[in-house]
Amino acid sequence: MPSTTDTLPPLAPSLYRAVWRWHFYAGLLVLPFIAWLAVTGAAFLFHDEIDGWYHRDLLGVPAASAGRAALPHGRIVGAALAAHPGAQWFRYTPAPDAQHSASVGVALPQGGARLAVYVDPATARVLGELPERGTLMWTVRQLHSLKYFGPVARGFMEMAAGWALVLVASGIYLWWPRGGKGPGGVVAVRGRPAQRVFWRDLHAITGVSVGLVLAFLAITGMPWSVLWGSQVNAWANGQNFGYPAGVRVQLPLSGQRLADVAHVPWTLQQARLPGDPHAGHEGHGSAAPAAAEDPLLGTPLSLDAAMAVIGRLGLAPGYSVTAPNGARGVFTASAYPHDLARQRVVHIDRYSGAVLLDQGYADYGPAGQALEWGINVHLGQEYGALNQWLLLAACVATLLLCVTGAIAWWKRRPSGGGLAVPPLPARPEALAGLTAVLALGGVVFPLVGLSLLVVLGSDLWWQRRLAARMRAV
Repeated sequence: MPSTTDTLPPLAPSLYRAVWRWHFYAGLLVLPFIAWLAVTGAAFLFHDEIDGWYHRDLLGVPAASAGRAALPHGRIVGAALAAHPGAQWFRYTPAPDAQHSASVGVALPQGGARLAVYVDPATARVLGELPERGTLMWTVRQLHSLKYFGPVARGFMEMAAGWALVLVASGIYLWWPRGGKGPGGVVAVRGRPAQRVFWRDLHAITGVSVGLVLAFLAITGMPWSVLWGSQVNAWANGQNFGYPAGVRVQLPLSGQRLADVAHVPWTLQQARLPGDPHAGHEGHGSAAPAAAEDPLLGTPLSLDAAMAVIGRLGLAPGYSVTAPNGARGVFTASAYPHDLARQRVVHIDRYSGAVLLDQGYADYGPAGQALEWGINVHLGQEYGALNQWLLLAACVATLLLCVTGAIAWWKRRPSGGGLAVPPLPARPEALAGLTAVLALGGVVFPLVGLSLLVVLGSDLWWQRRLAARMRAV
């Protein structure tokens, strides 16, 4: 008498159908988001080049000024303030070379608006202004993460990144050659564009060629996500302090985050500026005055004196300096160049010019260094033009992956309409086991887990509805 196990259908076909079913649902959920990430990410890879062309009248200097020595920093900042009476400066970015302008971040006295004012460093002539972080590529960066549309939209993008990992893993499984299969659909595309098999094969081959890069981009993009990324960032930085263990500033810390006023690495997103611990944003943005603010502390340094100290430290060109936050605040210089090794944050005592903190990439822990490396590669910065062009090819392939997947699905749909969900496996435990594995991932990435519950609930509801229809026939 045959055993029960002998009468069961083979497990492999059921597992294949289970994987196919979840691959389909993952694609249905996130294909538009992944296409959006590919298009905006491809543009942002060349942010320096595009901004340099689009904002050339602001970022560059007139031909007559190119190559000339820069005026004192105080005069450059003073020119920006003169163009906006009553404004206060909060960030100053010296010209990185003699062909580019300097940038002065100013806070307007009414309404709290912040501007980036661009100044010719050789003549102190104001070239123009933009809203703070108002360049074309900053807008593209906001669009890339959907930050432009608020936290709910960013949550969808975080969900898409998590499901992209499911798509890659399940896609590789579905592509994997089995059963003596020939080159068709593995390394060669069969059929013609009018046939579904052509688009299915092109989708599979494109997916397996770009899958690992897509997974890398999804993982390295997660640190910036609205829920998972912010929680991991706060945890990694411990007690909302923001500096690696062993690096301390022997001054009270204000409520102001360094990331609010400077472009800083992910590892320093929680770092707070030294200053009055009871002062918040209201004390920030004032320039260091010439007269003493506190007779017990002494006379503050002028901007030029502080810049002389900072200049001797050898920060990478393009660094920014933030104004002290209150009487006990400090000058902070931050460099976030393409070269990871030159990432750096320096705090300067506003009275004595003493260096209170000088921290760079080498001071991060192993996890911080790994995350920063991944982010830098993700942004196309770590290996120069090679990094940019390889990721551009990956973005184009990812867009092709989305298009071919959508066309293959459309050609598979029945003539009467419907989603054309892949059939249920003959052995339900295959689908249940795979769903349990996905649920574990949903615990690590909560928004993915929430969407998993929604999809699972919808799928069960649809199955019951179909079963009721079959019974009614």
